[in-house]
Amino acid sequence: MITFSETTRTFYLDTSNSSYVIRILENGAIAHSYYGARIPHEDLSYYNMFRPIVFSAVHEIGGQQISPETIMQEYPTFGRGDYRIPAVTVQGKDGSNVNELHYAWHRILEGKPLMDAMPQLDVDTESVQTLELVLRDAVTGFEAVLYYTPFEESDVIARRTVLRSIAQEPIMVRNACSASFDLETGDFDMITLRGSWGRERYVERYPLHQGVSAIDSRRGASSHELNPFAALVDKDTNEHMGQAYGLSLVYSGDFKITAEVDPFASVRVQIGLNPETFSWKLEPGEILETPEALLTYTQAGLNGMSQNFHRACRNHLGKCADRSLKHPVLINSWEAMYFDFDDQKMIQFVKDCAGLGIDTVVMDDGWFGHRDDDHSSLGDWFIYDRKLPTGLTGIINACHENGINFGIWFEPEMISRDSKLYAAHPDWCIHVPEREGVESRCQRILDMSRPEVVDCIYEQMAKILETYDISYVKWDMNRHMTDNGSAALPVDRQSEMGYRYIRGVYSLIARLEKRFPHVFFEGCSGGGGRFDFGILYYMPQIWTSDDSDAVERLKIQYGTSFVYPPSAIVAHVSACPNHQSGRTTSIDTRANVAQGFSLGYEFDVGKLSQQERDAIKAQIQKHRELENLVNLGDFYRLRSPFTSDYCAWQLVSQDRMQSFVMFAWKTSYVQPAPQYLKLRGLDPEKQYRIPQLNIVRSGAVLMNVGVALQEPGMTDYPSLTLDLIAQ
Repeated sequence: MITFSETTRTFYLDTSNSSYVIRILENGAIAHSYYGARIPHEDLSYYNMFRPIVFSAVHEIGGQQISPETIMQEYPTFGRGDYRIPAVTVQGKDGSNVNELHYAWHRILEGKPLMDAMPQLDVDTESVQTLELVLRDAVTGFEAVLYYTPFEESDVIARRTVLRSIAQEPIMVRNACSASFDLETGDFDMITLRGSWGRERYVERYPLHQGVSAIDSRRGASSHELNPFAALVDKDTNEHMGQAYGLSLVYSGDFKITAEVDPFASVRVQIGLNPETFSWKLEPGEILETPEALLTYTQAGLNGMSQNFHRACRNHLGKCADRSLKHPVLINSWEAMYFDFDDQKMIQFVKDCAGLGIDTVVMDDGWFGHRDDDHSSLGDWFIYDRKLPTGLTGIINACHENGINFGIWFEPEMISRDSKLYAAHPDWCIHVPEREGVESRCQRILDMSRPEVVDCIYEQMAKILETYDISYVKWDMNRHMTDNGSAALPVDRQSEMGYRYIRGVYSLIARLEKRFPHVFFEGCSGGGGRFDFGILYYMPQIWTSDDSDAVERLKIQYGTSFVYPPSAIVAHVSACPNHQSGRTTSIDTRANVAQGFSLGYEFDVGKLSQQERDAIKAQIQKHRELENLVNLGDFYRLRSPFTSDYCAWQLVSQDRMQSFVMFAWKTSYVQPAPQYLKLRGLDPEKQYRIPQLNIVRSGAVLMNVGVALQEPGMTDYPSLTLDLIAQ
């Protein structure tokens, strides 16, 4: 809900549990007045301590001398007395970066204006309003149009900015945040999700300090290293109690998130495109749309923040909001065969999967061009006839004969120098003239900022998907960007390439999904290197990490859940010893860790014992029972693998009639102490049966007293699961 007070010139944006308040000052500047727990629509002008300070510029506002450094700003600029980081920097005809934005006009819209060909929250299932707030810099010649859409049920506010040129000559955008706001205190901890390949989204928490705390990506992708998410939390905030502000970007390329504490202990928070790798030339009358940012506030701790993001994703984010969508239980051929396969091996692989309950067999890398290793053929999306002399027909027929669907792997954004496509179009890869291109994984990146490149890859992929009965595509992206340049862009637009690239990728996915609506697309980028809301808009699940070791996955999946719902998190049961870590864990622990997410498998089924086959059948049957819980339930983190020798999480159905709990021991002790685990999210008045413990207890007892869990048996990395069924 959005209201505007003409008397105080104040906007109030409300969700179920939060309020976001903006005020137009007397000189036309836009002040951020408040963001926090929901409050009545009272005049907050008394609260803002605007004042002059020593060695600062001063402006006269409402008859007072005020330093811009002391104003809590909503979309600040550079060069007029606010020395903190600007939200926007536009270079005009005079060459300066000095800007000053003032209120021009606003309107409150019913619904939500949608961006052109960009991922964003949709509004099909909820009535919303949008504040369109227009600010103008007449001297430089541009308008900043700020859009705010509160999603009341999800407790999330969608923010984005459109820059519009009103100049008579070209202007250069050097920086453009999607969202910026100031808070009166900087006494927060910052939480981010850090890592690298194979250990993505580890939780890191550290105190803010005077100056800038920042995370970013300059890799051309949202990256394994730092996820486009951050939270500011009170010092005593924990999983279930305390104040938390969360920010996440609906975007898959270079980003930057900053929190700047000034000398007076206020903090400026910003999220958007990374200005180090981005600029944009605006011709007269043109516009630039920034990606959408999602903001959320809660007093219910980190888990409350996560659940807000989860609800926004499941209710409003593209494919993730499709309630009719069924996530397949699949098995991938990669760790079973790598590149060493042909049609007969694949057919036998399919036959070995028969009777287990697996939905889909996925043929991974190596089926196209003349690809026997990672040195060739990317960009040549036609059947490798030496490996597959009858095409895919024999393999797909074997799938259908055994009641299984067929899926396939693509890496559409990449090109090998040893390929027909490269021979025909060497300038189609991202490169800088007169520099030898940097190789990574023996491949280069196609310039998806060019429509002709997107068209070529689209036609190749569409031909395969049109010719064969394919129900699933794994979309991979296995290297990050270097030699950032495009042969199709002029000199003064080279820094537009990264943003244009991501938009080209989005357009390719959107075209394929429109033409092949029956195909289920899964995202991947060397594992979890592009796990973000931008990809999830099109692909409702993402391969979480190439590290499928169950013990490592405790941290990876725990951290990923800070922002992304369990249904989006792909978790596979893989072979032991594990191919990434060499660790051996029981098949029960591997399944228990994967079970509350989008379940799949990653090994050679033909090498399994009958006991292991029986275990897989039972695991898949169990997953069928949990599907609605995984797709729609509330997720609770109960024990952190980052701060203890244990890990526990819980899913609870929205009607609180069903729950599933996973508890894992990361290490074993002689004479271990029992673990007392308090559950969450249950109905305190209901009685719950837990068959594994042979008890019936009230929700109140289970949440306040808990359950006692004894380490099961003498084994490495034991785990257990509990089912709760309301009586």
